[in-house]
Amino acid sequence: MDMLLRKHWTSLLGVLFVLAAFITLFKYSIEQGWITDGMKIAAGLLSGAGLCIAGQAMTGRGSKWASGVQIAIGLGACLLYATFAFAGVYYRLWNPMTVLIGMTAVTAGVSFYAYRFDSRLLMNIALAGGLLSPLMMQPATDQVFTLFLYLFVLNSAFFFLSIAKGWSELRIGAFVGTWIIYAAYYVHFDPPTDGLWSMPLRYAVAAFVFYLVGLLVASWRNNRCFDGWNLYMTLANGVLFGTWSIFILNGELHYAYVLSLIGLCYLVSGAIVLQLTRRYQSASASQLIGGGALLLLAFSNLGSGMDAKPIVNVFFWGGIAAALAMLGHRKKYGVASLAAIAVWTVVGVYWFLVTWDAPRGDWFGTFIPFLNWGALSWGLLAFVGFYLSVTGICFRMTKETTSFLSNLFAVLSHLIVGGLLTVQIENVFLVYAEDAPNRLVQLSLSVSWGVYALLLTLWGTVTRQQLFRIFGAVVLLLVAGKAIFLDLEGEETLYKCAVLLVLGGISFLITWINGKKREQKGEPESVPADPEM
Repeated sequence: MDMLLRKHWTSLLGVLFVLAAFITLFKYSIEQGWITDGMKIAAGLLSGAGLCIAGQAMTGRGSKWASGVQIAIGLGACLLYATFAFAGVYYRLWNPMTVLIGMTAVTAGVSFYAYRFDSRLLMNIALAGGLLSPLMMQPATDQVFTLFLYLFVLNSAFFFLSIAKGWSELRIGAFVGTWIIYAAYYVHFDPPTDGLWSMPLRYAVAAFVFYLVGLLVASWRNNRCFDGWNLYMTLANGVLFGTWSIFILNGELHYAYVLSLIGLCYLVSGAIVLQLTRRYQSASASQLIGGGALLLLAFSNLGSGMDAKPIVNVFFWGGIAAALAMLGHRKKYGVASLAAIAVWTVVGVYWFLVTWDAPRGDWFGTFIPFLNWGALSWGLLAFVGFYLSVTGICFRMTKETTSFLSNLFAVLSHLIVGGLLTVQIENVFLVYAEDAPNRLVQLSLSVSWGVYALLLTLWGTVTRQQLFRIFGAVVLLLVAGKAIFLDLEGEETLYKCAVLLVLGGISFLITWINGKKREQKGEPESVPADPEM
C-alpha cells in the first residue's frame, strides 16, 4: 500500500480534482437552469461509461499503459457514482431500487475487473470517488435510505476485495469514509430522533454490526491475524457507535443499555477470536477485557435514579466479588482472589456508610425481618468474607500469614453479621413499633449483641479457634458497658430488669461453655492453693 501511494498519489489527487469539477459543474448547471435533469443524468452516464470502455480498450497494450487503464476505468466509475448520487440522493429522480441496481452493476463490474487483473489503483480511485460524491452533493431533501443502500453496496464490494486480495486500505477507507458521511448527513439533515428506534439509530446499528462482522471475517481470512488495523478499527467502531447512540438517544434510554450492547458484542467477538486462535492475543484479550469492563460499567449504573440504587450496587459488586473469589479458589488464580478481596472491602465499607439511609428492600410492600433485600445484601457480603476465610488466597505464603488473613476475614465477616443484626432490629421497631421509646430499642440491641457474643463463643469452641472466643468476650464486655452505663440511665423499668437478667444468663452460659471446653482439654477448673501459703 505504501508503494502504491508513493507512486500514484498524484494520480489519485488528479482524479479527485476532476470529480470535484464534474460535481461542481452539475450543481452550477442546476442553479443556472442550463439543461434539464434528464440531460445531466444522461451526460453523466455517457461520460462514465465512455471512460470505462476507453480504459477497457487500452487493456493489453503493454505494462506502460496499465496505470492509465486503471485511472481511466476508475475515473469512469467515479463519474457513474456521482451520477447515481445526483439522481438518487441529491434529487429523488430515481427510486432507491433503481439506484441499488445501478450501483450493484457498476460496482460488480469494477470489482470483477480489479479482481481478475489485480487493479489495486482502480479500486482505490473508485472508492475515493464513491465516498466523495455524496459528501460533495449534500442534497436539500432527505434521501437517507437511498444513501444507505448506496453505502451498503460500496462497503460490501470493497470489503470483499480487501479480504480476497489483502488490500487493507480498501476496508480502512470504506470504514472512515462511511462514518464521515454519517456525521455529515446527520448534521446536514438534522433528522428527528424521537423514540427509541429512530432512523439515525437504525443506520448506526447497521454500520456497527456490519463493520464488527466484516472486520472479524477479514481478520480470519488474513491468516487469522486479528491484530493491527483490524483491531484498531474494531475498537474505533465501538467508540463511534457508542458516542452516536448516546447522543441520538439523549435521555430516551439510559446509556447503560448502549454500553451493555457494545460490551456484549465485544465479549462475543473476543470469544470467537479466542476460539479461532486457541490462544490469548491482544485482539481477544482487549475485546474480552473491554467488553467485560463495559458490562461492568453498564451494570453499575442500573437502577440510577432509584431509591434502591445502594442495594443494587451491593448485589452487583458483591456478586462480582463472590464470582472472583470462587474463580480464584477453583482455578488457582491468585489475581482473581486479590481482586475479590479488593472489591469486597470497598463494597463492605460503602454498605456500612450508606445502609442507614438505604431502603429496607421490602418484599411485596411488607417488611419481614432478616428476609428482605437489605438483609440479603448483608448476607451476601458475609458469605464472601467467610468464603475467603475458609479458602484463602492462592499465593504462596507462610502458615502464619495464611492463618492471620483467614482470621482477619472471619472477624470482618462477623462484624458484617453484627451490622445485619443492628439494622434489622432497628427496622423492626421502625415498622412494627414506631412509637416505642428509643430506650427500648437500645435494650433490644443489647440483648441481640449479647446473643451474638454467645454465638461467637460457640463458633470459637466448635472451630477450636481461641480468637473468636476472645472476640465474643470483647463483644460481651462492650454490651455490659452499654447496658450498665447507657441503657440504665434515668428511671429503671421492668424492661431493663429483664434485659439485665438475659445478659446475666448469657454470661453464665458462656462460662459454662468455656468450662466444658476446659474439661475436654483436661484442664483443672482451678489451681489448688499452696498448703504452705
